[in-house]
Amino acid sequence: MSTTHTNDSLNSSNYVDKLKDTHFVFENDKLPSEIPDVEEVGATTAPLLSAAYFIGAKCKDYNDDFMLCQKEAKGNGPIDCLKEGRRVTRCASGVLKDLNTHCSDEFRLHWQCLSFSNLEYKNCRKAESLLNKCVFEKMNLVKKIPGIPEDRQIHLKQNPVLKPVALHQDSELAFKKAQNENSI
Repeated sequence: MSTTHTNDSLNSSNYVDKLKDTHFVFENDKLPSEIPDVEEVGATTAPLLSAAYFIGAKCKDYNDDFMLCQKEAKGNGPIDCLKEGRRVTRCASGVLKDLNTHCSDEFRLHWQCLSFSNLEYKNCRKAESLLNKCVFEKMNLVKKIPGIPEDRQIHLKQNPVLKPVALHQDSELAFKKAQNENSI
């Protein structure tokens, strides 16, 4: 069934799965030419979580523009702010590409650890420290948790309150190797 919604003027198809009691809306129209084309980020949760603070640092200005647009749009933000949203997506994709180019091994190690550890940072601090060091040296980005004073940044603590529950073997081995080489 095709309908046109009066509030967003996009042609869409509705589908209802009665067995699962779910409702889907598929948009069929092409975006207007003034909305820049951008590929999907194409990453799963673990790589996005691993890169989240670096994406936040590098894409802050684009994200602030997007959030301001959403606020000023007064309820029609998803349509009115597509251009700004595409800029955020393009920036995030660029950060992921840079991480895969400059710190591929460290990035992969960290997100695989997160995936292994049910997406809990506390289990992956060693892999995280290797990634943070690489990103700082090669991309000049620093992980900083917003709104937290420098002395309370959890990833910098030598003896954090939350201890790892499950150790990721590859992370442990890579961290010990870096320690033996005095590179961390």
